[in-house]
Amino acid sequence: MRFPGSCDDVDALLAAEMVGEAEILWHGEHNLRGVDAIVVPGGFSYGDYLRPGAIARFSPVMESVMAFAREGGPVLGICNGFQILCEAGMLPGALLTNVSLQFVCRQVTVEATGASSAFTGGFAAGARLSIPVKHTTGRFYAPAAELDRLEQAGQVVLRYAPGENPNGSLRDIAGVCNETGTVMGLMPHPEHAVDPLTGSTDGLKLFQALRDHVGSLLAA
Repeated sequence: MRFPGSCDDVDALLAAEMVGEAEILWHGEHNLRGVDAIVVPGGFSYGDYLRPGAIARFSPVMESVMAFAREGGPVLGICNGFQILCEAGMLPGALLTNVSLQFVCRQVTVEATGASSAFTGGFAAGARLSIPVKHTTGRFYAPAAELDRLEQAGQVVLRYAPGENPNGSLRDIAGVCNETGTVMGLMPHPEHAVDPLTGSTDGLKLFQALRDHVGSLLAA
């Protein structure tokens, strides 16, 4: 998807094209063009006015994305995309300003929790991925009771490895999913870790898992 202010949409498109066919969806249109999965990319949609994702959540395309998700369609939100999905109520919790109050940009290690989702279903618990982060508003927050519920429900899918938390996210949470595992958000950028020249291709595993999930749906 592309919003005014998106800056990682092309990288997300190229990553998706490594595992299947892909195209850009424009924020001002309702038509999803029959896609099988949606990636809401990183960037600064609508200039992050009000707060990150707050305006994008009301764009015409998001009405269609929410309907798509209600029907079980897989939706992946990356960084600003994660913020948008939280603002839209498609994912639990909220993303707050980093505890450092500064923009962070560095490679981090995240660990799969073993929870099943359309994007991490094949990851064993403890599997590690080296993926970059770059954000100012990436600290995952939810009340303690809600965090307990998310963990018990298997909705926490990725955590920052010990000592790798770049933003102060509670319980080192790097990525969560909805109750059915078909909508996922994460702050690290897997689309920036799909080529050996970047030093890691671990991010491609998320896109491959998504392709396999879509394949299983089409074969059913």
